[in-house]
Amino acid sequence: MLKALKSLLLLTLILHFGCSESDDQPDPVLTDAELADNVLVDGLTLPWELAWAPDNTIWMTERGGRISRLNPETGLVNVVATIDEVDARGEGGLLGMALHPNFSTTPDVFLVYNYDKAGSYSQKVVKYRFNGTALTSPVVLLDNIPATNIHNGSRLLISPDMKLFITTGDAGDYFAPQNINSLNGKVLRINLDGSIPADNPYSGNPVWSFGHRNAQGLVFANNKLYSSEHGPDIDDEINIIQKARNYGWPEINGFCDEEEEKAVCEEYNAVEPLKSYTPTIAFSGMDYYNNGQIPQWKNSLLIATLKDKTLYQFKLNEAGDEITEVNEFYRSAHGRLRDVLVAPNGKVYLATSNGTNDKIIEISRSN
Repeated sequence: MLKALKSLLLLTLILHFGCSESDDQPDPVLTDAELADNVLVDGLTLPWELAWAPDNTIWMTERGGRISRLNPETGLVNVVATIDEVDARGEGGLLGMALHPNFSTTPDVFLVYNYDKAGSYSQKVVKYRFNGTALTSPVVLLDNIPATNIHNGSRLLISPDMKLFITTGDAGDYFAPQNINSLNGKVLRINLDGSIPADNPYSGNPVWSFGHRNAQGLVFANNKLYSSEHGPDIDDEINIIQKARNYGWPEINGFCDEEEEKAVCEEYNAVEPLKSYTPTIAFSGMDYYNNGQIPQWKNSLLIATLKDKTLYQFKLNEAGDEITEVNEFYRSAHGRLRDVLVAPNGKVYLATSNGTNDKIIEISRSN
């Protein structure tokens, strides 16, 4: 009798704790089949940046020099400007864009693009004012950024404290990223009027961090500035950008895990990435997801990839300083992916980069 009671008690405990553990299990991994992808518009040519406006339209740049507004409800595209000065060579052209955080009352549009300056291929950051139908009143905020047809960086982000961050590539100059007086291979930080913030690490200098190869993603979340960066043939990186810190390029790729890198890492006090990928998958645009529409994606970085032709989800820990889970979506379904945008309603938008008949694709949870 006693033995039977012990067995019954043991079975009860097993069932109780077994149910408790299952109740605490995370949501099952999401699959493409549980998402709906809808082409909003096609026939584009190399869209580069997507930005959400407070009137629920999507602003986008195309590398040839065109800026448009897309109505995601109707698919209607309205061109607001074509910048004739843009010189689209190789990877260059009209690239990054940011809208003023108070766009409804301060309709400023920030752009970065390549152009020919007296025979020298260069890059500049320009602020425009949107008058309701077109872009007007250009003001150059930062000029004379050396450029080539590769490694131009060019992602723009306005932080909560109203500073404009700009990524620049090394433009093929391996000496530039470690030179504080060069604008190449950096994350730059300026005021919205183009002046240098007084709390920048180097007086009168827009450099915020250095030692970058070609960062093409920026997003602010969890009180941190995250970036995604192209490696050469190894070590694409996800980084947390910190003031006055060295990210190692060209002497260091990815983690400080090679013997020849360790001494340099110590000398530079180099920042190691959150994540690196070898072989490379060509990280490009990134955004932060924390909406209940797709609960499995909450507190995640979403990154578009070019070479891998996949949307990646990187789940973060509560502090936002570790990646706890990685998932892949839409592998090769839409070709090369240049940018990803998260809308306030939890829908996600992708821009393809296939060179012909490019598309903007809306992703939502399937009903």
